Amino acid sequence: MPDWEKRFRAPRVGLPDWAEDAPDRSLFVSNATGTYELYAWDRTTGEQRRATDRPNGTTDGVLTPDGAWIWWFDDTDGDEFGVWRRQPFTGGADEHAVPGLAPSYPAGLALGRDGTAVVGRSTDEDGSTIHVVRPGADPVEIYRHRESAGVGDLSHDGTLIALEHTEHGDAMHSALRVVRPDGSAVAELDDTKGGTEELGLEVLGFAPLAGDTRLLVAHQRRGRWEPMIWDVASGEESDLALDLPGDVSAEWYPDGSGLLVVHSFEARSGLFRFDLATRSLIEIETPAGSVSSATARPDGTVEYLWSSAASPSEVRSTTGEVVLDPPGFKAPGSVPVTDAWVEGPGGRIHALVQRPAGEGPFPTLFEIHGGPTWHDSDAFASGPAAWIDHGYAVVRVNYRGSTGYGRAWTDALKHRVGLIELEDIAAVRDWAVSSGLADPERLVLAGGSWGGYLTLLGLGTQPEAWALGLAAVPVADYVTAYHDEMEALKAMDRTLLGGTPEEVPERFRASSPLTYVDAVAAPVYISAGVNDPRCPIRQVENYVERLVARGAVHEVYRYDAGHGSLVVEERIKQVRLELDFASRHLS
Repeated sequence: MPDWEKRFRAPRVGLPDWAEDAPDRSLFVSNATGTYELYAWDRTTGEQRRATDRPNGTTDGVLTPDGAWIWWFDDTDGDEFGVWRRQPFTGGADEHAVPGLAPSYPAGLALGRDGTAVVGRSTDEDGSTIHVVRPGADPVEIYRHRESAGVGDLSHDGTLIALEHTEHGDAMHSALRVVRPDGSAVAELDDTKGGTEELGLEVLGFAPLAGDTRLLVAHQRRGRWEPMIWDVASGEESDLALDLPGDVSAEWYPDGSGLLVVHSFEARSGLFRFDLATRSLIEIETPAGSVSSATARPDGTVEYLWSSAASPSEVRSTTGEVVLDPPGFKAPGSVPVTDAWVEGPGGRIHALVQRPAGEGPFPTLFEIHGGPTWHDSDAFASGPAAWIDHGYAVVRVNYRGSTGYGRAWTDALKHRVGLIELEDIAAVRDWAVSSGLADPERLVLAGGSWGGYLTLLGLGTQPEAWALGLAAVPVADYVTAYHDEMEALKAMDRTLLGGTPEEVPERFRASSPLTYVDAVAAPVYISAGVNDPRCPIRQVENYVERLVARGAVHEVYRYDAGHGSLVVEERIKQVRLELDFASRHLS
């Protein structure tokens, strides 16, 4: 078995979640059986039990505070439209967790100590709704709005519910509302009002103490994400003013004495403890690389999921131990990343570069991340590692619109959607060629989701620049995609482009790959999930029909899943098909 396949097949685990009042009961995700599923883990006995078993996998699950139940989201073949089910932690039959609620897209879930559930839902017909469900009673709707909204958290004693909403119409910048379980309002925090710039807020969680009305909130008031504490009863806001560059997030320590701070800066991340009594910030030692998730345990230790581009992920603890070591062989490592900073039309662009063995210039894969509000980091990724094994350099670009470089960088993505990102990608491409890294005759533009969208748009708007394109689950026909996609993504598109296709047709046309399909000169490979609610299949077929009509060199692979696959063999198959397509069409 080649190393690149081993990296996909090697058993791996996610960071275990734990029940707030029964911390020895945990829930984690693993691919141990070849499909990503949820596993229950009793830390007192060491027993691990697969809790879900579905052909296309399961990753969305949560434990009740007492650890008695596992709630998990059940959709149809990856379409993200379904219902919450539950099963006993120790095993048993699944049952409909909320029989009175019809299928929907999920929009947050919070579970209370008395058995109450707060369920967020989204449908094309109803928009966003939030329901309170008490044991033995029918669900009660406490919120409804056409714009996107969701459940943020439920207070420790179950008397307060924090909601995130975008009633102001900007899906990129949420406001917060705290209500009682009957839906009556308690407090509102809205940074989109009264200023020339719209700022976002996020719920990070209520204090973990009974009767405590403090809510940990993320804000953007100083041009980046950072935490503050908002007392929703008194209205007092406590600015933490953490002296760290980059974006900062946090969660409560279980005893409420401090905050576990996650600091992200220039594609790396690390951990700190912020003591609320002394207001001191203490660094928690972690290896160089990226901490993708972390949690503070009741004993004061911290568990975190860590990796680097060269080293596969591990669940580690501040005790120095590996917390959860899956059975079976270990994934081979890959090569480390180096940083490239390139001057672009909107400022300095950060790119992550991995080089294969030998001397350049190399055939080079530009692997473009999705989102667009996301970023590539110094973290392990089996896909790029496969290309490096085959002699390709890999370049990943954190273009304008990416997170982690301040609010102005993220919010720069407006109206000229797609074209802005491609300007940054072009600047990095020019650097890669001039530096001697990349062979200008063997440049591959590739990506999934938003990265797949930018791939198709780039092949049409920069046809002379790319020798090959690989687009996975892409937006290909922006207008049709808008009409077919889930409601929450419609709201995001209205925010990015300033309206609907009927209101701003010229912007949708300028940003749609279908507009430029006749200019595509490079061979293009497209893969798409037939049940995808984010980048629906009809708009992909519209694009493919145009390729067929003009006899363009292309291949299409359709598979029975949604926005990507949770099945390991399916992921390997897709990478193998892409590698084969590139080997046949790159000179």
